[in-house]
Amino acid sequence: MSGAWSPRRRHGGRRPRSPWRKLLDYALTAAILGLLALVTARLDRLDMRREQGTATVNDGDSLTLGPARVRLRGIDAPEYTQLCTRNGADYACGKMARQALAASIGNRPVTCDGWQKDRYGRLLGDCKAGGIDLNRAQVEAGWAVAYGDFEAEEARARAAGRGIWAGGFQQPQEWRRAHQQAQESRHDPLGTIVDSLRELFRFR
Repeated sequence: MSGAWSPRRRHGGRRPRSPWRKLLDYALTAAILGLLALVTARLDRLDMRREQGTATVNDGDSLTLGPARVRLRGIDAPEYTQLCTRNGADYACGKMARQALAASIGNRPVTCDGWQKDRYGRLLGDCKAGGIDLNRAQVEAGWAVAYGDFEAEEARARAAGRGIWAGGFQQPQEWRRAHQQAQESRHDPLGTIVDSLRELFRFR
């Protein structure tokens, strides 16, 4: 009969939640609230920082400003001891990348802004010396590859055969892997998430 009562109709086709399911829901809610509280308490670690002063150039994509170590964001230069090839011969492209960064800086003070840290605790910074954008300049000159940014600058350097693009070379991240050195996240959205979570939940 169309008007007959049935438990299924009365409960709208849904079964009541078991006590264990309710307990799981409560536990999940508590875990989410706890996670949000922890993230909020640690957001100060993601504040924008500015480091400035006289720079000591370590290699083609990192420098030191006083006590602060800075990794230039969005680029990846040959490692200091890395060799590349040109005209059939090896040359010290890592040292030349360092020299190029030092030449861009000259005797000018350097200012670096950023909020992330890499796996070594270095600030991932956008750095300038005078009016020169050092991150961009390294890629434009062909002494660093794009590593999450500056793809258009890399394309122009590659087309013009500048710097390491004048010959053959191993991508810096591949060189590090081949020499059993620690890998670092690309400075793109996914890498940003990984580094941010590492920094947020790094207890010290």
